[in-house]
Amino acid sequence: MAIESVDEEQFKTTSLESVIDNPKCTQCGSRIVLITDHFSGERVCQYCGQVVSEEDTQASFELFAGSPKMSHKMRTSVASLAHRDRGLATRIGLMNKDASGHVLGTAMSSRFGRLRTWDARVYANNPDYRNLQQAFKKLVILRDKLGLSDSVVERAAYIYRKAQRKNLVQGRTMSAMIAAAIYGSLREMGASRTIDEISELSNVKRKEIAKAFRVLVFKLDFKVPAADPIKHIAKVAHKANISERTKRHAISIMYSLIKKGFAIGKDPSSLAATALYLASRDTGEYVSQKNLAAVSGKSEVTIRMQLRELKKRY
Repeated sequence: MAIESVDEEQFKTTSLESVIDNPKCTQCGSRIVLITDHFSGERVCQYCGQVVSEEDTQASFELFAGSPKMSHKMRTSVASLAHRDRGLATRIGLMNKDASGHVLGTAMSSRFGRLRTWDARVYANNPDYRNLQQAFKKLVILRDKLGLSDSVVERAAYIYRKAQRKNLVQGRTMSAMIAAAIYGSLREMGASRTIDEISELSNVKRKEIAKAFRVLVFKLDFKVPAADPIKHIAKVAHKANISERTKRHAISIMYSLIKKGFAIGKDPSSLAATALYLASRDTGEYVSQKNLAAVSGKSEVTIRMQLRELKKRY
């Protein structure tokens, strides 16, 4: 695609930075140019405002990287709490050249070699730095296994840093504290993940994660919202291949149970399996308790006990 210059008046009205030729707009059908927003990666029709394509990151990067305004920002890495140095550390590189590209002399190379050695020793002799380095390696591994978003990872790193400053990591395994921090951040974000799932993927016993999580809650005054059983319905229904009609009916049943106070103190996964079982009976899909117990990670006895309690109370 050929890149054309933007008229000054057009730039003021659209606050965008370039236009790209397009033979035809999908909304109005006219052969006009499309305005591209480099920040969002969206291509918008000049006249009707229709978003033709989204997240054109490659074109945006190629155009944006050459601008002098952003050249100094692209030299550094992104600041993140999930990095041991928060992405802001300055290290002495291995290249013995100056800013002009000339090779340093023998005396200067020896001096920088000595400075490089002491720079590495400063980081290596810091126990907090080494602890964060190992902990965040485990955090990255769990992020890939669980498919966590960046916001969840950042929150988990913040919780772990806070626990380290209060010396809560001492006497406990690093893996359990990282898993507990991830579980706490997931609870805060409202994600429907259980301790059993994190325990299975992190190879840490459920008891250790639960114990570390209780330490975080009580010592850090960590406010954890109650788990939403409605979000667990979609998760269990997807694993059990239940139809959308049954899932929506189960959600309406869950809303009525929450209003009546039945969901207080109940495990959200088992409660979601119970609501799906009742909904399947009403819609005629007839999903077995054994299947629901297997996909929700609970036992058939738990589902039957909740069904009996429902019959007694309602």
